[in-house]
Order: sequence, then structure tokens, then C-alpha cells
Amino acid sequence: MATDAVAQLADSLAKTQVTEGELSYKGQGRKFDNMVKEIQEFKGLQALRLEGNTYGVEAAQAIAKALETKSEFKYCYWSDMFTGRLRSEIPPALNSLGAALMTAGARLTVLDLSDNAFGPDGVKGIEKLLKSTACHTLQELRLNNCGMGIGGGKILAAALTECYKQSSAQGTPLGLKVFIAGRNRLENDGATALAQAFQLMGSLEEVHVPQNGINHPGVTALATAMQHNPQLRVLNLNDNTFTKKGAIAMAQALKHLRSIQVINFGDCLVRSEGAIAIAEAVTEGLPILKELNLSFGEITGEAALLVAQSVEGKATLEKLDLNGNCLGEEGCDDLREVMDGLNMGDLLGSLSDDEGEPEEEDDDEEEDDDEEEDDDEEEDDEDEEEDDEDEEADEDDVEEEDDSSVNQVSSPPSVPRSPDAASFLCFPSPDKLLKLGTKRALLFEQQVDVADAGKTAEAFLKISSVYNEEDEQVKSAVLDSIDAILRKAFASPSFQGYNFVSSLLVMLGLLKSEDKVKPVHVVPGHLQALEYVVRQDYFPQDHIAVLEAFMSRLTHHIGTKLFQCLRILNGLGTLQFSKHYPE
Repeated sequence: MATDAVAQLADSLAKTQVTEGELSYKGQGRKFDNMVKEIQEFKGLQALRLEGNTYGVEAAQAIAKALETKSEFKYCYWSDMFTGRLRSEIPPALNSLGAALMTAGARLTVLDLSDNAFGPDGVKGIEKLLKSTACHTLQELRLNNCGMGIGGGKILAAALTECYKQSSAQGTPLGLKVFIAGRNRLENDGATALAQAFQLMGSLEEVHVPQNGINHPGVTALATAMQHNPQLRVLNLNDNTFTKKGAIAMAQALKHLRSIQVINFGDCLVRSEGAIAIAEAVTEGLPILKELNLSFGEITGEAALLVAQSVEGKATLEKLDLNGNCLGEEGCDDLREVMDGLNMGDLLGSLSDDEGEPEEEDDDEEEDDDEEEDDDEEEDDEDEEEDDEDEEADEDDVEEEDDSSVNQVSSPPSVPRSPDAASFLCFPSPDKLLKLGTKRALLFEQQVDVADAGKTAEAFLKISSVYNEEDEQVKSAVLDSIDAILRKAFASPSFQGYNFVSSLLVMLGLLKSEDKVKPVHVVPGHLQALEYVVRQDYFPQDHIAVLEAFMSRLTHHIGTKLFQCLRILNGLGTLQFSKHYPE
């Protein structure tokens, strides 16, 4: 859980390397007058440990005076050095120490001020230092548990940006490798400001920002920034709130990070849709992945199985953590079976805190979570919600029309209408589809925004709803139209295929969504068209595994008349659905 992640991070912070030329007063509680003399007399001082002590303004000024001649100084291990001090004392103390390092002409490698709880004012105390030449060589910045807040995050981001620009102008750009700032209440604005600095630097190898109250806008900003840091090895965002939007953005970023070894998205509420996206990213890349933590994320059994399957062949994997999700007893057993089948059973973490399979009423709880999150976003989101409600009303009308089109295929509309793709997509019928003529495929290409995976999935379901196996003319028109749309969509490098598949599963009622999407009325045409599509060369093979994992749940959502359609799908060969059919 989150507390474990914090404990691990604290342990990591404590295990800093002992450096040649180091003077340590860690936890000694020594009087500063004796320390000052020792610092002054220490030849070749490179590192000073002041952790676990308490220094006021006077002591800091005295220590600073002793540091003014230490030009070889590189390592500041100054965490937890203001215990019991007033917050107002900390900025001037930090100012004095920073000014001394600038005067000495020091070139820092490590600056560790973790566990000092100095707030935004404390960041101001190191602002000049961070902008100075002393930090042009900085490789590790550790500010864990400092209470910086949004304001402090913005000040820090601006200082790092200025440092990068000045160092670049001198031909030695800042190459920060490790950034640690857990438990700082950065929230979206602070994280977004820092993301801009991270993107500019492009040198990060470790990023730890757990427990910062970051929601999907901040997560998305960080995801974009991470794509520009190709050497990233460790990414720890434990106990923030991704939800689907943030998880999908982060999954997209992971596709650019082939050096990643440790991913900690535990307690991040990635949910099933996000887990599917992350699983695809793992499948496609991450060749040296060691740890993947997706614990306590409200992930269901089917999505967890896809995550497990995604680590197949990852020779360096040491741990997969899916504890605390919504697998249920059977889902946990299935997960263990899959990992055992991959000869990775011993790499699967404990499942002792599994939450059990989600109940139907959980949908309302998810909607409540989404409404709370939407309250923090821009006001124009309210207009979008109104549009969504209008679209849901339209979908109700469409479903009624769908039912009539299935049961009364040959019934023409009572009032003739000029054929156009938009009219068909609003109220699909076989007659309207045929009236579009031989240019129907081109009309759909022009009408459907294939850059939007959700709209593409919606168009697929509407067109396939009029599929008729016994009417060759209608069948051909449906398949030609679907081919045109999906071939164009998957040909685009920016098309998010996993988002298309997730949208399909949501609309078919097989996957819960954070958005208020009403599932369609499933008809045989949906499945028959899907059986055709997955055979085509444009459809990615790795998406088929996602469909297979969820297809077994269709038997809980459709009537027995559609079982034959599932049997048709089984003829595909690559999809083994027969094991899911009731006898």
C-alpha cells in the first residue's frame, strides 16, 4: 500500500553513498561552534551530512561561513536538519548556506533537503542557489516530504528552468538525473509546472512523486514530459489519482521509454481501462522491466489477466504487484494460473488484500468519483456533460431504431429522406445504407472522425448493427464501409488502438467506464462484423488478446440466440471462445 511505498522511499533516501572527503554529523546533536572549526580545518571537503539535527539561523550562518572556502564541495546531505524550528527560521538559514556555496564556487552533484517541512517559503530559500552556477552540475535533487505545495512546486519549476537555460547558454546544460518530491501536495498545477521543466531537461533517470494529490490533468502533463526523458529507469507516482484519462496518457508515454525498469502506479486508481492500456505498452516494449506495481487500482479480473500476459518474455522481471484490486477468488486463481503457466508464479506478489469482484452498484460510486473530479476542472466541462446527456437521449432513440431494423429489415421509412452518412449514423437501417450507393465507403470516411477512437468504435457498432448474413447486398455494404473506416484509422500512427478496443468493450457492456456511456443493444451483426474485422491485415494482432479476455462475459449480457454467433467467432482460429460457451 501507500505507506509501504513511502517506507521504501525513505529507506532508499537513507542509503546514500558514503563519499570520499565526507564529514558527517548525522544524528549527533553536536554544538555548532565545534562543528564549524572541524569544517574549516577539513581539507578537500566534498560532502557534509547534517541529517537528524536542528539548526537555527545563527548556527546555519556559522556553518555557512565555514563553507565559503570549500570549492571542491559537491554533496549536501541536509535532510531533517530543522527539527523543532519555526518555519520562519528556515528560509534565512537556507539562504545563508546557499550563498556560501555560491561564494565558494562549489559545483553540486547532490542536494538533499528532504523531511524539512519548510513549505513554499523554504523553496524560496534555495531559489537563488538552484539558479546559480553551483547547480549547473546537479544530478540529484531530493525534496521528499517538504510540504512545498502548489506554490513551492511552481517556484521550484521556474528555478530549474532558469538553471537549465543558463547552463545551456554556457555549453553545459543541466543534466538532472534523480528527482524526488513525494508527499509535497503539489497537486495538478504544481505537477504541471514541474512537468514543463522535466520536458525541457530530458535527462531524468528516476522520478519519485508519490502522494501529491495529482489527478489526471497533472498525470497527463507528467506523462508528456516523461516521453522526452528516454533514459528514465524508475517512475514512481504511487498514491496519486490517474483514472482512465491519466492511465491512458501514461501508457502512451511508456511506449517511448525502453529503459524503464521500475513502474510504481500502486494506489493510483488506474482502473480496468487504464490497466489494459498499460498492458499493451508493456507488451509492445519495456524489454528490461523489473517491477510493475498496479496494486489497489480497482482493476477487474479480465484486465488483470491481460497485465499478467503482457509480462511474458520479460526476462528481467522481478515482481508483478496486483494486490488490492477487484479480482474475486476465481480471478485470483486465474491470475496465479496464468503466471504459473508463464513460469513466473514466484514473481507475482501477494493477493491477500483483494477487494473481491465489483458489484453492480459500484457503477454509481464510480460516477460519484468522476463528478467530484469534474468539479475541479474548467467550467466548460459542464457544457460537455450537457452534450453527453443529449447524446444519451439520441442513443435511446437509436436503440429503438436498431430493434426495429433487426426485426423488420425490409420495412422502408414512411417518409423518404435523401441518403447521407450522418442520417444513417443517427438512425441506422439496411435501406438507408444501400441508398448511400457505391460511394458509401468514401462518405463514411469523410463523416467519421477516425482520430477519435471512441467515435470510430461508435460508428463501427452502428454500421454493423444492420449486418445481415442472408442478404449479400447488405452484408457487402456493411463490410466495405467498416473496412474503409478502420483501415484509415489503424493506418494513422496517432490512432490509439487500445482506446478503440476499450471503447468497443464499454459500449458492448463488457467493461466499466468512468464516462457515462450507455451500452448498446447487442445484436448478431456486431459480433459477425467483429469476426470479420479481426481477420483483416489492418487489425493489430495484440488487440485480439484483449477482445478474447473479455468476450467470455458476453454470455452474461446477451440471450441464447446469440450463442451461435459466438460459435461463428470461434471459427477464426486465433480466438478460442468455445471454452466459454455453455453446453
